[in-house]
Amino acid sequence: MSEKKLVVWLNEVGMEDVELVGGKNASLGEMIKGLSPLGIKIPMGYVATAKAYRYFVEYNNLREKIKSALDGLDPNNVEDLAKRGLEVREMIKGGEFPDDLKQQIIEYYHKLSEMYGQHYVDVAVRSSATAEDLPDASFAGQQETYLNIKGDESLLVAVKNCFASLFTDRAISYRESFGFDHFSIGLAVGIQKMVRSDLAAAGVAFSLDTDSGFKDVVLINGAYGLGELVVQGAVTPDEFLVFKPTFKEGYEAIIEKKLGKKTHKMIYGTTEEERVKVISVPKEEQKKFCLDDKEILQLADWVMKIEEYYSNKYNKWTPMDVEWAKDGELNELFIVQARPETVHSRKDHSKITVYKITEPVEERKEKILTEGIAVGDKVAYGEVKLLHSLEDAKKFNPGDILVTDMTDPDWEPIMKKAGAIVTNRGGRTCHAAIVARELGVPAVVGTGNATEVLKDGMDVTVSCAEGEVGYVYKGKVEYEIEEIDIDTLPKTKTPILMNIATPEGAFDYSFLPNDGVGLAREEFIINNYIGVHPLALIHFDEIKQKDPKLAEAIEDKTFGYDNKEEYYVKKLSYGIARIAAAFYPKPVIVRFSDFKSNEYANLLGGQLFEPKEENPMIGWRGASRYYSESFKPAFGLECKAILRVRNKMGLKNVKVMVPFCRTPEEGEKVLKVMEEYGLKKGENSLEVYVMCEIPSNVVLADQFSEHFDGFSIGSNDLTQLTLGLDRDSSLVAHIYDERNEAVKRLISQVIKTAKEKGRKIGICGQGPSDYPDFAQFLVEQGIDTISINPDAVLKTTKAIYEIEKKLGLHDN
Repeated sequence: MSEKKLVVWLNEVGMEDVELVGGKNASLGEMIKGLSPLGIKIPMGYVATAKAYRYFVEYNNLREKIKSALDGLDPNNVEDLAKRGLEVREMIKGGEFPDDLKQQIIEYYHKLSEMYGQHYVDVAVRSSATAEDLPDASFAGQQETYLNIKGDESLLVAVKNCFASLFTDRAISYRESFGFDHFSIGLAVGIQKMVRSDLAAAGVAFSLDTDSGFKDVVLINGAYGLGELVVQGAVTPDEFLVFKPTFKEGYEAIIEKKLGKKTHKMIYGTTEEERVKVISVPKEEQKKFCLDDKEILQLADWVMKIEEYYSNKYNKWTPMDVEWAKDGELNELFIVQARPETVHSRKDHSKITVYKITEPVEERKEKILTEGIAVGDKVAYGEVKLLHSLEDAKKFNPGDILVTDMTDPDWEPIMKKAGAIVTNRGGRTCHAAIVARELGVPAVVGTGNATEVLKDGMDVTVSCAEGEVGYVYKGKVEYEIEEIDIDTLPKTKTPILMNIATPEGAFDYSFLPNDGVGLAREEFIINNYIGVHPLALIHFDEIKQKDPKLAEAIEDKTFGYDNKEEYYVKKLSYGIARIAAAFYPKPVIVRFSDFKSNEYANLLGGQLFEPKEENPMIGWRGASRYYSESFKPAFGLECKAILRVRNKMGLKNVKVMVPFCRTPEEGEKVLKVMEEYGLKKGENSLEVYVMCEIPSNVVLADQFSEHFDGFSIGSNDLTQLTLGLDRDSSLVAHIYDERNEAVKRLISQVIKTAKEKGRKIGICGQGPSDYPDFAQFLVEQGIDTISINPDAVLKTTKAIYEIEKKLGLHDN
């Protein structure tokens, strides 16, 4: 492509033309040429090139004036930056187009209008810097975009405004910070046919998980209307995750769907002055996802193809950040932007810094001021600075906690100084979240009330180290930081699996050395994802008649799901699938629900269905529930969720485990009920394990072996039932010890029996995580696998390796 051209069609350019047309436009041209043949739809357009921008600057004698205006600038002085930035932008907006440039821009616009059969076609006018959207320099979002532009004069004004936007405060600050010369970077302007997403939906998609950097998913965010509100973080979008490996095998691998808060949408305006406007979304529409499953999978397919194309082009893994839009008139999806993702593609996963809150849960619960979506996994302590606008920025000091309604690119000079960021609005891919990740600071977005409850000058702790939910605590909450160099960990002969409590941390934990998951607890998913007693959902119509207030609370929880049972099955399946996907294709053992009656009673509607028991710990729990006539339908929902994960999503690495199974006869009954609901041991290679946590499991291990594929020792319950003590009682806590000789003898016995019967046996109890010497004892007994808590991986791995060396299992 000749660098002398002032205006070019998008399909005439590719990635080799970045210096002429900028990153966004080069990428669009590349995709139109390389990916359109694969069925990916990209709207047509053209570019006023960087040559056109420089021609405009020279024609108006602006170069020296701009240099003079920026001479001696301190980019950290927000007031000075704003004053000088405005001066430069006004100079550019006051300039005139050379006649030949003006004529070409209008001539191409008329041809584009003819192409789409319109007198004046509606276009998006986007700035694209020549150093933007490259794998090693994230300039995305530094310049402006103008939507729904129609007509010659409006187009010329928008192009001139784009030229000026090369000198927004944030762009000047960014270039100063990264050492780019202001005139080594040019600006091209893309003029592209608009997709009528104002009549449908739009959003962003990434070819990885943006929080953890996990490679094997496509993350899609979307909301109704034009995509600007999603990018700005003005709405909490719907969120979808598609698992790449099983999707490639032909499964409908949507492993998560979360309904956002799509309260508003941006649509076309009706006047020259109001090109776009924001309106409310009706409640019924808010209850629906903005995309159906077929569209989610189509987008995922496109994003994967885009990633593959660019990875081949750059000869290295190149994850992509994509903007998509659905045209409401054509009922078709389009890709409107694609750029390399620049944070996680550069991250070194061999070194993991783990932030861990050490203050007891009950103590810190009382300190929670607000909560929202956690961005990153760090913790920060500092002073709240409540900013309603950038005019308040003078009082902001490095390390302060930035609290505001929402951010946009103008806020970036302030955000670079923040110890943490907290906003009222936004989702995981909003502006605040994207910048926080790039800066490596924790952020809690979408709190809804941060600017109300957090007062200027307050000392707070911002925690993103507790899973998907981020918390802001009053005062200082104790935490510690541990750095793990994975390359220094020895490789053990005994497979080390992990106990995973919450799905939210699974992608992060997948980077730790592991051989799969020995225990994924359904209780956390039911408690945190679902929050309603399964029988209350099954009998919802009766509750509606008898207790309207309870029914209303259940309606709030199940917002977006008309079928209450489907809500339970899908939510449970998404939680399980997230864990299974994180460790795929390694085994993931999912334990069926093991709530006690008092714990089930705490779920919404639970009081109606749960008995009052004197000692729930040894009462109606585990296997005894599953075949009982009153609870059997609820257990059926769990079976359906597992079936959905294995058969629909393709995650056949999921095995299941039956807890608290007192007798072999109980085990047989549970297997029959599972089969009734379509979950049959051995079918599609399904393995079924049983917890070994009651002395009867040890004594009759030979008989349990006839029904189950393997055992997992639950040392917590086995210890309390062997020693006859309540592990929740502080009065006898000093006796509780998994290393008691009686407990160890039972463990030795069951390992021996399992081996004789050709059954697998592992441990998932707390013992090996707390006591490395206990882990060593298990290795000596010949246990097949040891499953530990993620925070114990470092010390337990080393302890196991040492005992294996002593036993002669390693050469050196």
